[in-house]
This record gives sequence, C-alpha cells and structure tokens, in this order.
Amino acid sequence: MSRRSRAWILVGAGLIATVSGPAYGADAPSAGPAAGTVQYTVQDLGTLGGTRSKATAIAGDTVVGSSSTTGDAAEHAFAYDMRRRSMTDLGTLGYSSRAPDVEGDHVVGQSDLSADGPTHGFAYSLRTRRLVDIGTLGGSSTRITGLNGDTVVGTSSLSGDVVTHAFAYSLRTRIMTDLGSLAGPSGVSTAAAVSGAIVVGSSSLPDAPAATTHGFAYDLGTRTMTDLGTLGGNSSTANDISGSTVVGGSRTAGNGLAGYAYDLRTGVRTDLGPRFLTGQLISGSAVVGGDGLLASSFDLTTHKSAVIGSGRGVTEVRQISGSVMVGDNFAPNSFAFVARSDHGDFTYLPSLGGLNSGAAQVNGLGVVAGSAALPAADPANSNGPFHAAVWLPHTVARGAKPRS
Repeated sequence: MSRRSRAWILVGAGLIATVSGPAYGADAPSAGPAAGTVQYTVQDLGTLGGTRSKATAIAGDTVVGSSSTTGDAAEHAFAYDMRRRSMTDLGTLGYSSRAPDVEGDHVVGQSDLSADGPTHGFAYSLRTRRLVDIGTLGGSSTRITGLNGDTVVGTSSLSGDVVTHAFAYSLRTRIMTDLGSLAGPSGVSTAAAVSGAIVVGSSSLPDAPAATTHGFAYDLGTRTMTDLGTLGGNSSTANDISGSTVVGGSRTAGNGLAGYAYDLRTGVRTDLGPRFLTGQLISGSAVVGGDGLLASSFDLTTHKSAVIGSGRGVTEVRQISGSVMVGDNFAPNSFAFVARSDHGDFTYLPSLGGLNSGAAQVNGLGVVAGSAALPAADPANSNGPFHAAVWLPHTVARGAKPRS
C-alpha cells in the first residue's frame, strides 16, 4: 500500500482532515464535490483494552460493534455512549460476541458459546444492562440479521441442524417465531431485514434444487408468507425493505441478472437493471446496489439512475438512510465515504492517522460510524491497528478556511 499526506487539525477530542488532492499519491483518492461544504471530525472510540475494535452500527447516541479485550484474549461486543464518551463491554454467552445492530435501548448480536461451539443470538438491554440468549428453533445456532422496533430477525437451525429457517423474535414477549419456508417445513429460508410487521428474505421452493430460491415477504400480523416471484427467470432474493417496498436481485427471462423493487401494496415490480445485481438497499424511494465494481442509486419516483462516486475502483454502499449513503471505496485501498443520492455529492472520510478507513452506518444527525486505522509503528507500513470511530459532520461555507 502506498502512503498519503494529510494536513491534520486538532479539534477537541477529534481530528479534521483538510484534503489536498495531489498529496494523496497514486493509490489514494481526492475529495469529492462535498468537501467544500461539509467537513468531518473523526473521533477514536478506543477499545475494551485490546489493540483493535470496529463499529458496525449507530442509532442516536449509541454506537455498537466489537473489540478485542485486554491482551487481545477475546472479542467482545460493546456499546459506546457518545454523550458520556464511555464504552461498555456487553459480555458474552460463553466465549466471544459481536453486535451488528442497535435501536433504542436494545443491542442485538451473536455470541459463541465456546471456542469451537455453536453461536446463539443475544439481546442486550442498555437500560437494565442484561444480556439475554434468544435461543434457537431447536438446532444449535442462530444468526441475527435485522432489528426494527421490538422485532429481531435472523436465521436459525432446526432440530438436527439439517435445515435452517428464518425467524422473528419479539423483545417484548421473548417468543421466537419460525417463519417456515415456501417449500414447507423441510425447506430452507433465511431472513434479511424487517420493517414494521414485514420480514423479507429468501426461501427454497417445492420440488426445486436448494440453490433455486425466491424472495419472500412474511407478514407477522397475518402469519402469511408471500412469494415475490422473479423478473422472468427461475430464482430471486429479497435483501431489504422500506415501507411497503422490497428490493432484491433476480434472474431474468434471458437468464441474466438484475435488481428489482417490488411494491407489496400494488404488486408493481420495477426492473432496476444489471447495475443493481448485489447489495440492494432501500430507504424511502431511493435504492442503491452494485454490479460487483460500481455502486449506483435509483430513484423509484423519477426512475433516474446515477453512479455513486468517482467510478474508480470498487464502491460498496453499506447503508442508506434517507438520501445519505455510507460505505467503502476500494481503489485499491479501502476508504470510507459519505454520499448523497439526491444531488450526487461524494466525500471521503479521514482515518485516524493511518491510511485506510471503512464506514458502516449513519444516524439521523449525519454522524457516521465505522473503523479507521491508527498510525503505523513501522514506517514501512501504511496502517496501525484499526479502531472503532465516528465521523461528526460540520457544515461550512464554500471557500471558508478549515477550523483551527
């Protein structure tokens, strides 16, 4: 990896990076159009005593992720309170733990029961400071994939660990519901996301190979599973939902691949085209996805599409919230970014003194959570250890001098 130059300005407990394009070097990007209007202060969230940590989600003032513990002996899930600037070890169900999501007072994640044992999902209450094992559908393992309100969704093995089914777990009643599959009890299903009472995911089909799946939408109120069909081919997936609109990928009639959006209220399916093959996400009327190289946005109201970022390297959007997108650009190194689906602005985020960074989620105030590299102890290396980090936005007038 090549090294790059930055001018750093100390602001409180964080840093502002003032970017000068030519100083980056051959492997590093320069700032996009938003650099003149928004600056980001990066803050190191620290660790649970070990050398590494990473943030995976943010909601309100709470950031969650995982960190190595003292001596790098284990990996534990954490919750970081940005108001108090304190990191809490959420503990484990036996060995190690990770926290992929947070909403309100609840953190959800997975924990290994032993060094080589199964993994169970957990729910942690920030109010009561209690860690609860949410159990399984009779098998040995669960995996958490989504949280909305008091509903946790994921995938669990059934008795005998031969079949896995999507599930929904109520944090209020502590009841896990088996969502079944489109192929009946012996079929396989996975849950990808939840919004309100609707869970979406993918399921095997009756009398079809296990690899042939259809996207589904499961209504927790009516306890019914709807087959979302395809774009004319034999297989599809459902990856995200916002309101009544589901997005995913599908085989086409010509055995090609394309992204789609499906409105559960009207039954209208929109073909997003081959630029939305992977990583489909949706917020409101804005859809994002990728083709394995470039990421693009699609407006379901205007049907206009645009490439996200410079078009250089590989761009992956990790989350979209409203019109704000965050993710990573690999060109060839990993650089965190913030982008806008409404006016196309694209901003690279600073690291913590090392070369690389990665963004995971953004909250309603535009604060981004992810990970960034510290300076390397060895000058021959580009990165030191990665720490969990947040990037705080500061709007400035174009042409204004950076903060000092």
